[in-house]
Amino acid sequence: MSLRDAANPNSRDGESGPSAKPAGGRGMIWLAASVAIALGVGFVLTHRERATAEAHLAETTRQDVAAPPTVDVVTANASSTAEPLSLPGETAAWYATTLYARVNGYVDKWLVDIGDRVHAGQVLATIDTPELDAELQAAKAKLNASEAQVQVRQARADFAKTTYDRWRDSPKGVVSDQDRESKKSESAEAVAELNAARAQVVLQQAEVDRLSALTEFKKVKAPFDGTIVQRHIDVGDLVTAGSTNSTSSLFRLTQDDPIRVFVNAPQSAAQELMQLGTPATITSSNRPDLRIEGKVTRTARAINPQARTLRVEVDISNPKGRLVSGMYVQVAFRLKSSGLIQVPAAALLFRSGGPQVAVVDDQNVVRFQSVSIARDNGNVVDIGSGLEMGDKVALNMSSQIVAGEKVQANEIDQEPKHAASAP
Repeated sequence: MSLRDAANPNSRDGESGPSAKPAGGRGMIWLAASVAIALGVGFVLTHRERATAEAHLAETTRQDVAAPPTVDVVTANASSTAEPLSLPGETAAWYATTLYARVNGYVDKWLVDIGDRVHAGQVLATIDTPELDAELQAAKAKLNASEAQVQVRQARADFAKTTYDRWRDSPKGVVSDQDRESKKSESAEAVAELNAARAQVVLQQAEVDRLSALTEFKKVKAPFDGTIVQRHIDVGDLVTAGSTNSTSSLFRLTQDDPIRVFVNAPQSAAQELMQLGTPATITSSNRPDLRIEGKVTRTARAINPQARTLRVEVDISNPKGRLVSGMYVQVAFRLKSSGLIQVPAAALLFRSGGPQVAVVDDQNVVRFQSVSIARDNGNVVDIGSGLEMGDKVALNMSSQIVAGEKVQANEIDQEPKHAASAP
């Protein structure tokens, strides 16, 4: 080993230390250059791909702008043979009354409570009437006095009559004519006093009868078969006769079999619902099992000028008490076909000139047609004029589409759903 090898033990045979460093530096340079070339190629490819995508998007946008807008259209057809009309209704009792006291007094006891079934004539409560009882006793005493006075007047009248008869039949010259006329006058006066006493008896008897009749109202009785729905009294309560705002009621009684169902129908359906016997189905949202068939029994035959509705009544039997008064129900009527053209409500456009629809012709050109609404059934409307059978009408027309513009029609093949909402 030479002295140079001993001084540099890390060197290999045939290699010197200074020659190894330049070889490692060239590797790093080549690696950096490769990375730079790869990044440059990637940047170029990414830029070219982005430019291609932007150009495609611009072309697609240009084509979309140039293409006519797409609108959904339906064909205007005649309304179906049976048009359902569903409206909210309210049940009402066949009979309903609020019972008030007919006499002044205190509640002695009440015999029924809310929810109890009662029969006509059944005693619901009793009232203690000390003042009325005293008035009745006084009236009876006055009647007895008047009857006694009649007997006195009767005796006096009889005596006056017999006296006059003797003086009248006496021979001439025995009594004077003046005395005879005096006895006649006394007899007539006695008869008049007797008639007055009898009249007083009749008057006193009427007062006794009146007070006796009032004592019958000490027992509060049910006027008809029904159910107690309210009780406003308790033992010891002071009650006053009458039904004014200052008096309190005793009970409220209703009869729910049969039961009435009242519906306020829109003016557009008034003509059909005025036909008595129109079928109706009563349902309730909170009673899925409830479904009762009925018919229109009577209507008000007049439109409410404030709400523009017709009052319709459906009477149904309710022997099992499935319905109670005051319930909210749904009443579905089956109306006869009107023969009018029917379109979805989404086809209507409400503008300053009135309701319109957008009609798409065979050339897919839009025109706006004014129409008149014969009946609004909620999701669908019946058109009175302005449309013909088979016209294509656009749905949910955009405000950016103007008359005369060409569109791309997308026809929807569906039957319009019939529904109606409350006015």
